[in-house]
Amino acid sequence: MKKISLIALSCLFATNVYAVKLKFAVLTPKQNSWGKALVKMTKEIKKATDGDVKFKIYYGGVKGDEPVVKRLVHTDMLDGGIFTGKTLGEINGDVRVMELPFTFYHDREKALNTLNKLSPFFNKGFKAKKFVNLGFFELGNVYFVSQKKTANIESLKGLKIWSWPGDDLVDAMIKEMDLISVPAPLPDVLSSLSTGIIEAAYAPPLGIVALQWNTKVKYLVNFPISYSTGAFLVTEKAWNKIPEKHRAKVKEIANKYISKVNSANMGDNKSAMEEMEKSGVEFIKFSDDDIKKAEAYREKIINRLITSGSLFSKDALSKLEGELGKKL
Repeated sequence: MKKISLIALSCLFATNVYAVKLKFAVLTPKQNSWGKALVKMTKEIKKATDGDVKFKIYYGGVKGDEPVVKRLVHTDMLDGGIFTGKTLGEINGDVRVMELPFTFYHDREKALNTLNKLSPFFNKGFKAKKFVNLGFFELGNVYFVSQKKTANIESLKGLKIWSWPGDDLVDAMIKEMDLISVPAPLPDVLSSLSTGIIEAAYAPPLGIVALQWNTKVKYLVNFPISYSTGAFLVTEKAWNKIPEKHRAKVKEIANKYISKVNSANMGDNKSAMEEMEKSGVEFIKFSDDDIKKAEAYREKIINRLITSGSLFSKDALSKLEGELGKKL
């Protein structure tokens, strides 16, 4: 009996020693559709690998915002996380060609197809930075919301618009469109809208509602300025800890649940738009002339970014334009 107990303890000890546990941090709460999908993903990965691979995810920003999480990853305190926008671009700037202003407008399907086509190219960029991408998240179209009515694209001038501090893409748009930028951390936007420090902000609809900005604004410009994406990244160092026999399965499961999140995000964005409209937020439609002006601004923004060389490569732009069927 004693011998059997020792064998059982030995097996348990071996399992604890050799199981790979990777730690990630995300901003999404555990209780929403996105968080619930990630919870199911971690359970399925553990089951499919017989407990050899475990994902520990910290939800709701408990480890800090994305820049903080990125620093924790670089110091090996975390193994990865879900990154978007500016922070994602700091890891692989080429990805941000997807977020160039006035590229996809309302055509979400075209944006998603383009993202899927360019994914192998982007993933090579992540690999060069010693990251493995478990999948791209589609956050959706980005809209301006404001406290003042903006009848056309030129009327955006004069508004105090929130921006991510140090975001080269947004900085280029602000400068080329002659807008007023008020850089601030994301958690400060709601209070800044309340006090008038900021008069306008931008995000996908699900973000606008989740962050409660819709309670502080009166107008939404129903003219998407950009298409927002994210990626679930794990360091190459952490990824190589996973036994090779499990890696394909882990990626397969991650892709399955990321696809579910993307489908849910599409529905959540639609619901958020309906919720804002029902609550009294007025939707403003720009004219065809404004679309032409937007296209001109887009070219100027691209030229500024390419000249500075501060974000994405000419190769990334060429591949994007090739998918869009445009000539450089």
